[in-house]
Amino acid sequence: MKALNDAHKNEYETKPDIVAKAPGRFHLIGEHSWFFKDKTISMAVNLPVYVAISKRSDSALKFYFHQLNERKKASVASLKYKKEDRWANAIKSVLFGFTSGGYELCGMDFTVYSEILPSAGFGITTAIKCAAALAVKELFGFDCSEVQLLSVLERANRRFLQTNNYIADNYSALFAKKDNLIITDHQKGTWDYVPFSFEDKKIFLIDTKVPRVSVWDEETLFEPQNVLLLGDLRERRNNVYGGWQYISNVTDINEELSVVSEDTRRKLLCIMREHNDLLDAREGLEKVDFFKFARSVNHSHESMRDMYEISCPEIDWILKRVGELEPNLEMITNPVSCGRITGKGFGRCLYAIIRESDAEKFKAKLGEFEKIFQYHPACYEVVPSEGTVIVRD
Repeated sequence: MKALNDAHKNEYETKPDIVAKAPGRFHLIGEHSWFFKDKTISMAVNLPVYVAISKRSDSALKFYFHQLNERKKASVASLKYKKEDRWANAIKSVLFGFTSGGYELCGMDFTVYSEILPSAGFGITTAIKCAAALAVKELFGFDCSEVQLLSVLERANRRFLQTNNYIADNYSALFAKKDNLIITDHQKGTWDYVPFSFEDKKIFLIDTKVPRVSVWDEETLFEPQNVLLLGDLRERRNNVYGGWQYISNVTDINEELSVVSEDTRRKLLCIMREHNDLLDAREGLEKVDFFKFARSVNHSHESMRDMYEISCPEIDWILKRVGELEPNLEMITNPVSCGRITGKGFGRCLYAIIRESDAEKFKAKLGEFEKIFQYHPACYEVVPSEGTVIVRD
């Protein structure tokens, strides 16, 4: 906090009136299933983003990102998206979300403080938005409920940034609880919690720094016809979390998906697998059964690699080393570690959950990765953290 306050004061010659903190985030399973109204498991993590604000006496807006040493400008009366404003567009979008909803704002000075830059892909841009949204709400004393704050973010994304509004991103950044994962139900528009109670495990987020290369356009899968096809393959089950699951009858599945190309069929099957993996992962978390949880995570990565086709040799190499931390072949069915590619689109990041005793061995493997592939990965040890909060002195 002192470093942030000092940075804000040095930049604007005044202390911030308010500071908000939002967590980084990654998705464990289901981040590609939102369009099909399935579910996503996410973890808010202790990679915090701070947004400090002080009011101005005019309508000017000034933005400063301390770690980037970058400055941007705008005004309340002319909030426009500018490609060159990059990270500042996240804050401007939130301000638009408020003004387009009838809230009145004055000029403000903003400082963003984050050791992890938005380019890392760990939910940092969403964290900037959520921290800014809560800070503005508190600064002006707006009577703004959770639902209304989510509407601010939706307008920010859809109308200002012209992007999709990923509610799993918003929920995990805003509402996460310490030592818990958050499950988003895209069909109901709700979120739920499940404890993460594996005390002997360490969680690592790795940015491999491998360039993102799209081998196919994910948007081509997001067609209403495909949603209807998967909808027909659901069956109501009162004893299943969320009240439904995909059918398992192979003949019925093949008949239903016979109207699409083989490539689309394979990717839709992957979406179905993802939902089943998610249900298994949640059950493993609920029962504190790491074997079940880990099997579902590893299975999900195999689906992402072989059927959804978004992984790459470098990520697969690291995850193979994760599986080799326990040389006992019996651990294939009862794995003591797990990992998966993470991120919407064609990311370069992965997570690994391993035994505490294997941490140094795993880091040594990353050293081997660096020598073999000539990329310099960034590795962060993380824990499940709380959502967005106002930071009090």
